Amino acid sequence: MKKGLELRDDENLLTGLCRSSFNPELKTMLRALAEGIADWKHFITMASEHGVAALVYHNLEKLDLLQLLPEGEKSFLKKCLLKSLSRNTRNAKMLAEALHLMNSQDMKVVLLKGSALEIMVYGNEGLRQMSDVDVLLSRQDCLDARILLMKNGFRSYPVKSVFHKPIMGYIGKHLPTLMKNDMRLELHHELFGKDSSLTKLLFDESREIRINGERAFLPQISIFFLYLVRHLCMHEMNNESQLRLYSDLVILAEKSGDEIFTTELIDYAEQAGLSDMLAAKLQILRDLWGITYPEWINEFTDKHYDPASLNKFIFFLKSPKNNPPENKTKFYYKSFSEIPGIYRKVLYILGDLFPYPAFMKRRYRRNSTLGILPYYILRWGKLWYLIKGSMPDKLYLEDPTR
Repeated sequence: MKKGLELRDDENLLTGLCRSSFNPELKTMLRALAEGIADWKHFITMASEHGVAALVYHNLEKLDLLQLLPEGEKSFLKKCLLKSLSRNTRNAKMLAEALHLMNSQDMKVVLLKGSALEIMVYGNEGLRQMSDVDVLLSRQDCLDARILLMKNGFRSYPVKSVFHKPIMGYIGKHLPTLMKNDMRLELHHELFGKDSSLTKLLFDESREIRINGERAFLPQISIFFLYLVRHLCMHEMNNESQLRLYSDLVILAEKSGDEIFTTELIDYAEQAGLSDMLAAKLQILRDLWGITYPEWINEFTDKHYDPASLNKFIFFLKSPKNNPPENKTKFYYKSFSEIPGIYRKVLYILGDLFPYPAFMKRRYRRNSTLGILPYYILRWGKLWYLIKGSMPDKLYLEDPTR
């Protein structure tokens, strides 16, 4: 772990526990940190806010450090692990049901995020906390699967507007969330924005597995690592970040670094315009977790990294959630710019201008149609501000036939 960073002992301990392997030197350091913790309640709060309570309990037990915790805090962490294991088990059952339906129509389904990571590196022990299940399908299968699942007991979050229905497969990265009981399923159709070639390569090179007897696929690992980097950076662009997302990168690097850290990873990052993002995260993994790379990866990192990235990490370590977005116009434009074609962009804006009344009532917590009318006007003003502040001239020079 890099020296000179302004981190408290409890922050160093929490960060150090977000991994899967521990050498003797690290074990000694973490024990010394744990023995000096005076406020375990605050430590537990941080672990919960960062979505790593289950992993922290597992590693404290693994390192024989649980006896240092008060009984109440120890019990709380154990409950977090058991709750995560229970939820992941129920997620797997719901996923198997969805896979059965999609496999019946010969749809290829690739697991993403926590669902893939729990199998690939966490060992199906409930260590990777997750609130929903994410999968990737081809764009058309994504739309067809949504209809199929809704005919078989899944409920969908409502589409925001009638104008968004024709372009659902081009807005953002996934369709409106599907639910069954209290489980949530997100059907993704794109991972890297406009350039879909990396998404296709990840999809095509995925490997087949079985979940409760049903066919599924795990993603190609180096592109998956790059996708997780991008996903983390999108969270940070919205001014929020959790150690849970860094733990995914760390543990993937520990378990499969030889497969990930190749010249292909650099080529993929350059192809997707993610060189700076990748370098910033590789720097943090190297300086805070001691992840080692081949020399060409170190050279790439030193060439592209942002010196401010460590300060940003420390900010999010201390405040992972509920931070006001720094630049709403930038975030809005990024989402908007990735929608192909002027026609679809116009429909996207119209959908933001004229959402369904049901969406407005839920969004602004109003019960009557009359009560939401002022919020339409408010919304139009905010949207004009976002559009005016974020749209570069090049937007109007795009090929209208795309």
